[in-house]
Amino acid sequence: MREELRVLLYEERPKIVEIVSWAAGNGDRSENGDYLYGKRRLREIDRRVRFLSKRLDQAVIVDPAAQPVRDRVFFGASVTYIDEDDAEHRITITGCDEADLSRGEVSLVSPIARALMRGRIGDEVSLQTPKGTAFLEIAAISYPD
Repeated sequence: MREELRVLLYEERPKIVEIVSWAAGNGDRSENGDYLYGKRRLREIDRRVRFLSKRLDQAVIVDPAAQPVRDRVFFGASVTYIDEDDAEHRITITGCDEADLSRGEVSLVSPIARALMRGRIGDEVSLQTPKGTAFLEIAAISYPD
C-alpha cells in the first residue's frame, strides 16, 4: 500500500497535473478532452490517496510467528482441510488487503476463513456455499516460525 501511495503522489499525480495545466492553457475547456480526462483522473487519484492514507493510519502489523496458541486456527495460520470429496486444500488466512487466492491466501473475513477460525485439527466445520452447506475437516494447522 505504501508503494502504491508513493507512486500515486510522486509519479502519477504530477504528470496528470502537468497535462491538465497544459490543456487548460489551450482555451475552451468544455471541449478539451485532455483537460476533462485529466481532471477526472486527478479526482480518482485523490480519492485513492485518501483511502490508502486512512488504511495505512489504521493498519496494525501482526506477526503470525508470534501466535502463542498454535493448535487452533487464528489470523496468519496456514490450514490444510479436507472437503466432502476427500480433496485436500491448503489456505493461509491473511488481512483483507493482502489476500490473493492464486497464492492460496484468503481474507480473514472470507466465508471459509470465518468457518475455520478457532478450529482445531480433527474438527469438522460447516461452510455455507451457494450449493448449500459443505462440511470441511481440519487436517493440519501451521504458523510461520
